Amino acid sequence: MPKQVIDIKQFLEITRRKDAKSTQIKKNGDKYKFKVRCSRYLYTLVVNDKQKATKLRQSLPPGKQNALGQALVEPY
Repeated sequence: MPKQVIDIKQFLEITRRKDAKSTQIKKNGDKYKFKVRCSRYLYTLVVNDKQKATKLRQSLPPGKQNALGQALVEPY
């Protein structure tokens, strides 16, 4: 079940939780979607500014990987 988060600080707190398993970044035109998979929900944050997306990407905690062991954070 997905949930959308609007606040960047709240999204960063979610990514630092123990049940946060993996992180994905999707780029659709001018929008950047940050997705974090937790045990109960998939949390998404939509950012329209490239500079904010770059800062947010740098502040994500390291080590959130998928089951294959590949980092899901994609370069722009």
